[in-house]
Amino acid sequence: MRDTESQPLEIEMSVYAGRPPRRIRLGRAAPLGWWPAVVIALVSLIDKIESSLVAGALPLIQEEFGFGDTWAGAISTAALAASAILLLPAGYLADTGRRTGLMAAVVGSWALLTLGSGLAPTFAIFFGVRVLLGGASQLYSPPAASLIADYYPSASRARAFGFERMAYFAGTPIGVALGGAVGAAYGWRNAFLFIVVPGLLVAIVCLTLREPVRGLGDRFGRLQNPTAEEEPTVSAPVMKPRMRDVLPQMRQIITIRSVRLIFVGMGLLFFGISGLMWWLTTFMQRFSGLEAGTAAGLAGGVGLLGIIVGTLAGSRIGDRGQARRPAWRVTLSGVSLLAGAASFGLAIGVPVLGVRIGMFLFTNAFFCAAMANLTAALADVLAPERRGVGFAVLQFTLALSGAVGPLLVGAVSDLFGSLLYAFAVLLVPTAASGLAVLRARSSYEAEVVRA
Repeated sequence: MRDTESQPLEIEMSVYAGRPPRRIRLGRAAPLGWWPAVVIALVSLIDKIESSLVAGALPLIQEEFGFGDTWAGAISTAALAASAILLLPAGYLADTGRRTGLMAAVVGSWALLTLGSGLAPTFAIFFGVRVLLGGASQLYSPPAASLIADYYPSASRARAFGFERMAYFAGTPIGVALGGAVGAAYGWRNAFLFIVVPGLLVAIVCLTLREPVRGLGDRFGRLQNPTAEEEPTVSAPVMKPRMRDVLPQMRQIITIRSVRLIFVGMGLLFFGISGLMWWLTTFMQRFSGLEAGTAAGLAGGVGLLGIIVGTLAGSRIGDRGQARRPAWRVTLSGVSLLAGAASFGLAIGVPVLGVRIGMFLFTNAFFCAAMANLTAALADVLAPERRGVGFAVLQFTLALSGAVGPLLVGAVSDLFGSLLYAFAVLLVPTAASGLAVLRARSSYEAEVVRA
């Protein structure tokens, strides 16, 4: 089978559920175009902007409601814990239902719930609204990840997931900067009201996506790189999983060694990075003598630049090296995580503002380079009919581990009277994440073949 960029191979095949076959150019990295990746990235972006507004406006919210650092950390912890409860049902729906419609419904619902944050008259009501939003916000993740895996072949998945991961992480510093800037200028409540309309618009944009046939991305990959054994013309129908089968599927997914180690590594990373990003504005304000708005803008700007550079560079290097070295994505991710942990250590250990800014930038860049490749690696290992549940288990792991970070930092800060000591605690899980991921290299190649 010959294929070049100048004369790409065209083939007629079924690509969208319930629609007639269409001609596809297989020589492209994205046979169905990059629009689906852009839309899913917008969903991740608006979600993280909204959830990070609290971090940017946190000093102002604490000032109005009068609560300490432990309760401040508990806001994020409770929201993430609530999302973990609903992630497994969301994974089941992603494997059985219409993923594009589910994603649009989720985004629209939490966009409306955002109104409650800006209108809450007491801290108790504000806290309750954030818990409800936490339960709704992460439900888009399993269907979104499953869609990306079906829209794009393995050779370009790191880039496709890179768009989504870049938007996901970029939303955090944007939300932090927006929350701080709008809060300082117009009051923190207006920061939440500002994001309602963009959220509803993104929900409408989700409806432009068509539902791809399950396993389509894997079929693209096989046709682009044919082996001696040709793909059968008629494949056996894939049985949709039942809800009662979710727990057995979870256990089966966890038995895959590389998946298990990647879950551990990403969980440890989120433990550290959630605590870092939630408290970074407050850290910059307390230890650099900056005003709340300036601290939020600086933290957001440094984070955003590092996220963009790290994700773009990491996903591109990951895709290029994967074709030559089967476990390249995993190796690159492990090394990036260790480098990010080292940068984080320098950022909190050197009391010079310029050094801290640079090291926080490198920290975000290395961590995000790893995340894009690890997400693509999971899509390679998981079978198409199990990706919804698989990514739900991943997001469940990330939600629970990420929930601990902000609360732990706040509690340690109150206990020792220093946010610097609390940040130092996060060095251990961030370094351990790289070591866990590197251990997955030995089994990853064989498990990709079995998927």
